[in-house]
Amino acid sequence: MPEHAYLAAVRESYDTVAADYAAQVSTPAGLDPLSRAMLAAFAETVRTAGRGPLADLGCGPGYVTAHLAGLGVPAYGVDLSPRMVEVARRAHPHLRFTVGSMTALDIGDGELGAVLAYYSTHHTPPELLPVVFAEFRRVLAPGGHLMLAGWVGEDEHLRPERAYGGHPVSYGLHMLPAPRLAALLEEAGLTVTARLVQEPAAGAKRRVVTLLAERPERP
Repeated sequence: MPEHAYLAAVRESYDTVAADYAAQVSTPAGLDPLSRAMLAAFAETVRTAGRGPLADLGCGPGYVTAHLAGLGVPAYGVDLSPRMVEVARRAHPHLRFTVGSMTALDIGDGELGAVLAYYSTHHTPPELLPVVFAEFRRVLAPGGHLMLAGWVGEDEHLRPERAYGGHPVSYGLHMLPAPRLAALLEEAGLTVTARLVQEPAAGAKRRVVTLLAERPERP
């Protein structure tokens, strides 16, 4: 299957910014209390279900992957950027990180107990989100869990020229309304079980949504 064109821009951009991204992005310890609580609640849900490993899709430098592993979750990371995967492997040599795309995961049907997409789907053009969300459902075991978190907006499409240390980037940012993201997950065959919308924190510009969903036990 040919690769979607936008993926090359995302890969090249994150290969370029990988080192500065890892230095600048907050670790889970630096997140706000509510965001940390949501990650902890998701980790407990995954541990209790015991349905298999968790894949952190779009894991970046692996900070959240390592955080979840520290909470007792059998977690590993997947990222489109080979340079970002190198950074994650150096920082967390005890964990597994692989290169891969959310549009066509090298993961078997029903192999995962959980999927985490933490600020990692906003580069996907809206018309391709059904492809990504269908992959999430495919790789989840029946009864498996999903947590998706990221910025939301009113169908905004941004194209920053530079990011993370002033490096040139060529990706796009797609900010969709939270209800639309939830509806797309439902259309992909996932059941949304909770949604949290956080208003912008001091100094921030955007609202954040956290969606919890699961693959139904039966089709």
